Amino acid sequence: MEFRPCIDIHNGKVKQIVGGSLRDQGDQAMENFVSEQDAAFYAGLYRKAGIRGGHIILLNGADSEYYEATRQQALAALRAYPGGLQVGGGIHGGNAGEYLEAGASQVIVTSYVFHDGRVDYERLEELKSLVGRERLVLDLSCRKLEGQYRIVTDRWQKATQEVLTEQLLERLADYCCEFLVHAVDVEGKSGGIEQELAALLGSWGKQPITYAGGVHSYEDLWLLKRLGQDRLHVTIGSALDLFGGELSWERVLEICKEKG
Repeated sequence: MEFRPCIDIHNGKVKQIVGGSLRDQGDQAMENFVSEQDAAFYAGLYRKAGIRGGHIILLNGADSEYYEATRQQALAALRAYPGGLQVGGGIHGGNAGEYLEAGASQVIVTSYVFHDGRVDYERLEELKSLVGRERLVLDLSCRKLEGQYRIVTDRWQKATQEVLTEQLLERLADYCCEFLVHAVDVEGKSGGIEQELAALLGSWGKQPITYAGGVHSYEDLWLLKRLGQDRLHVTIGSALDLFGGELSWERVLEICKEKG
């Protein structure tokens, strides 16, 4: 297991929010933490610690009055740690190259590859051709609806018809080098991980998957290691001391490296 840090940017500021509370209308979100530091500060911190594979997420839509401020924060973070961070949020065929040229190791895509609630394989082929499989990460963030983990898009506001299964992971693996999965129902609530989802992701384990959502104690981290069969990587947001929480990020790094 690897610790994969995050830099979530909303309305031009680094924040930790309750994932399911995000609304484009009025650029609203329930905030757990708003940093006095900018995105480049966190990128520099991760660079100094030698932590790779973290992700920057732009949480404003392209039509938001805050979008440009959010985008500039993301670009500054990429410049502070070239080749060390992934970036996602509104990525499509027209702008993926810009972020890669700015220093992103990979681009993370969700909404662009879905159309009418289904995976658009033509767009996936386009992206794979444009950036290459090794530089494409697919975000399969999901919430449990009618007993199934359905993938959600558009900053987690729209549920698709696609259900997260091993079969879907198998098919999408041909297009990307890694998956990012936020358990949206528990994201930002620091109330424990989505255990069934963690077990599902860990049982597949054929390429890197970063799990995010609900980790709020060291016990949660050990549970995720066990359920994920030590195959999953982890992101921790609001519970981390970097973002006002109680978990030491140095101790998190140690646990991620430990066996058993």
